[in-house]
Amino acid sequence: MSALTSADLIKMFRALSERIEAEKGFLCELDGHIGDADHGIAMAQGFGAVARALDALDPAAISPTDVFNTAAKSFLNAVGASSGPLYATAFMRAGAAFKGKDAIAADEAPAIIEAMARGIQDRGKAEPGDKTMIDAWQPAAVAAAAGREAGKPAAEVFAAARKAAEEGAAATAGMVASKGRSSRLGERSLGHVDPGAASAAIVVAVMAESLAG
Repeated sequence: MSALTSADLIKMFRALSERIEAEKGFLCELDGHIGDADHGIAMAQGFGAVARALDALDPAAISPTDVFNTAAKSFLNAVGASSGPLYATAFMRAGAAFKGKDAIAADEAPAIIEAMARGIQDRGKAEPGDKTMIDAWQPAAVAAAAGREAGKPAAEVFAAARKAAEEGAAATAGMVASKGRSSRLGERSLGHVDPGAASAAIVVAVMAESLAG
């Protein structure tokens, strides 16, 4: 694959909607331990809205930036919880990273993960170790940046980012939450994987599968 088109990105968002819908119950179960047990529902609503909005567009008539901006608006309108503005910002940052381009070169595609992670961290102000989705996004972004700088093939870079996100999400079980609703539990949040980090790892995994070519 030489470049990612708007049609490829729309296909990715469709895959995200399908996977998150399939994992909805799992994510709600995780959230039931330290939250309001609705994270899976919110994420499914958000990505479902994105897929529907993008399916109504003509891929040949829009740019990658348009795809991400449409995703941001649709996700934010569908999700009132904290993940709404976080993912909306992430998608807008990804769109801004490729502004003016009709397609995304394959070796630049992992930069989508880097841009999304920066958007989430800037908007949410969380740091690694706070037991939030950034504990999955930040290591994924670091792995993506390191792979790109080393000139590795996109498929290899995406695989490393996926592994880093999954390991980061799993590590949240050993953290005490200091941000978000679960922070009110204090030490009782120990032993439970953060649902936002778990869904982030799923998002990175689907992106890797869809965009690695």
